[in-house]
Amino acid sequence: MTSPFGVCESSTPSRYVIDPAANATDDVVARATLSPDRPAFAREVDGEWRTVTWAEFAGQVTALAGGLIAAGVEPGDRVAVMSGTSYEWVLCDLAIWTAGAVSVPVYETSSAAQVSWILSDSEAVAAIVENERCRALVEQAAPEPLRQVWQIEGGDLDTLAHNGERVSTDAIERRRRGVTAESPATIVYTSGTTGRPKGCLLRHGNLLAEVRNLALADGIREHVLGEHTSLLLFLPLAHIFARMVQLTAIHNGAMTAHTSDVKTVAAELESFRPTLVLAVPRVFEKFTNAARRTAAASGRARLFRAAENTAVEYSRALDHGRPSRWLRARRRLWDRLVYRRLRAAFGGRLACAVCGGAPLSARLGHFLRGIGVPVLEGYGLTEATAGVTLNLPAAQRIGSVGRPVPGCTVRISTDGEVLVSGSSVFGGYWHNVQETRVALDDGWLRTGDLGELDIDGFLTITGRKKDVIVTASGKNVAPAVLEDTVRQHWLVDQCVVVGDRRPYIGALVTLDRDALAEWKREHHIDPDATIAELRGHPELLTAIQAAVDDANRAVSHAEAIKRFRIVPVDFLVGAELTPTEKVRRDYVVTTFAHEIDALYTDPA
Repeated sequence: MTSPFGVCESSTPSRYVIDPAANATDDVVARATLSPDRPAFAREVDGEWRTVTWAEFAGQVTALAGGLIAAGVEPGDRVAVMSGTSYEWVLCDLAIWTAGAVSVPVYETSSAAQVSWILSDSEAVAAIVENERCRALVEQAAPEPLRQVWQIEGGDLDTLAHNGERVSTDAIERRRRGVTAESPATIVYTSGTTGRPKGCLLRHGNLLAEVRNLALADGIREHVLGEHTSLLLFLPLAHIFARMVQLTAIHNGAMTAHTSDVKTVAAELESFRPTLVLAVPRVFEKFTNAARRTAAASGRARLFRAAENTAVEYSRALDHGRPSRWLRARRRLWDRLVYRRLRAAFGGRLACAVCGGAPLSARLGHFLRGIGVPVLEGYGLTEATAGVTLNLPAAQRIGSVGRPVPGCTVRISTDGEVLVSGSSVFGGYWHNVQETRVALDDGWLRTGDLGELDIDGFLTITGRKKDVIVTASGKNVAPAVLEDTVRQHWLVDQCVVVGDRRPYIGALVTLDRDALAEWKREHHIDPDATIAELRGHPELLTAIQAAVDDANRAVSHAEAIKRFRIVPVDFLVGAELTPTEKVRRDYVVTTFAHEIDALYTDPA
């Protein structure tokens, strides 16, 4: 079987030949040499953004690497980094590589069991942690005491750099130059949507192939990520997606700012005013839901719907030629009344956004492009060093995840699975030959995702092989389209579609706490009333049913959600959610088995 459009393979030639002697630190050295006084990073200090030049950053990397060497870190040693997204995270990552060691990212939201497994499996000898909480967790979870644990907030990085003065710059450079394209760079543990995390061993050559090819993709340097770009990163740098964009920003000379507190992102956008942000679909869904709700609260729901429909219509018209004069005039009107205010929420200077981690609904993508915030959706996975495909400024097809980036080939297997090959594909899992054999088949990476290629080579992801639900009647249902639509309702936080071997499709729904508080005020309900007390409230059920009805319009009757239940808890990162807010479906199905059973046993 081929893709429904008759295309089963799409490829973009590599634009970079890997230098066997190169490594991922070379770009820092090159930037410090070519443009030492240009701003490389922006750091918020006492409420103000202060820049760090390329020369200053390179000097700090070298000093910290010297400290690691002085502390006894040897080439090939694994050093864990457990911290939120920050300037220090990037500094430590590059310093570990400069010292010839291998960095092992650990999410700061990880449980003790996850930390224990990562430290044990990677055989880490030391760790750099953000704060006292992370230090206590690492020291408690380590199966054997680590040689060193350095704390960022405790000033240990300054101490390391000071101690590194005993190591000559020539010795540090020899250590750095001893790292080649074949040297291990990092072991990135999968976020664990199912089972125990597996360590993806990525070599410097994998990183170079990904970064250099992405940097050379059509329009990236000119319109997305170049020396003119100011990038705000708030996704976890422990995830390969944000990390590769950061390395590409370094290669292309962009300025980067960081924040790890999602509660302050809105304020950071307003103060830093980036030209580029990186996000997962949930960020854009919440932004749009909030805008709709604000309009409704002020009695302008109908006006906002008209503005939203115009934006979607305008964006769709761009795919089929030039929008009509009447449509362009309508868009100009709504731009003055609505769209400018929406863009201001992103800081007012945003040229585009890059989205990954999960599918973005086509309507939402059209709405955002229509208001002047084009979102370049891509697709990738840790085993392929992040990006495999990407929509580009001059080659965007909303609803798809783009064409292969240079150096990647995508193939659709006979059962619809997306296969990937290229120089960015990893060589295997750390200490796991069996899983490596499953993932790599004759040079092709089995992604586990289902997809379709259109005639122009654009890839559309249709679901996960393991997520396909087979009802008792034998109907195959891909849950993503239903879940994505339900999640767009302002009251909904998460939606998990269920029904495997059941008579019909059902859904578990969690509520957005802030939105629920507003709903309670509108309905004159006690603000202390819990979700458990309210989940049977007729008006609340009616509101969620409207979201379900919207989702059901996109599928056949046999695939439609027949019943739903509101779950009286939040889904949390580290439990029901991965750090990039993907639902750990198997965990949810097991943990909430009683709620799922009730969908099929309780009276309607």
